[in-house]
Amino acid sequence: MEFQKDNSFFTGRLKSVGFAVKGAIKLITTEHSVMVQSSIGVLAIIAGFYFHIDRYEWMLQLLAFGLVLGVESLNTAVEKIADFIHPEFHEKIGFIKDIAAGAVMFAATAAIAVLLLIYVPKFL
Repeated sequence: MEFQKDNSFFTGRLKSVGFAVKGAIKLITTEHSVMVQSSIGVLAIIAGFYFHIDRYEWMLQLLAFGLVLGVESLNTAVEKIADFIHPEFHEKIGFIKDIAAGAVMFAATAAIAVLLLIYVPKFL
């Protein structure tokens, strides 16, 4: 079966959304780091309702988790491509994968800072 590009605007966008949802489901159901990060996101959403955070805190919290999950998704894609291209250990591939993982660490650190700024004052 050969791929046929859908040139119509509406059905083409629907198919793109379908592929995106399929990819998100694959990430959440197969990648342990995404499972953990999604669980933390759900807990933070529950905490947001419990503590009645304001709309700006909601915006920051949602943006932080969107950033983490987006960067983690790109990291996973980089790792899968690298493993496909060079399945055995290779120093340069390892370097690339480490850099991608570092990007996730930056995003996760920022998200943790946002959560601390929102929730620590609620406990004090």
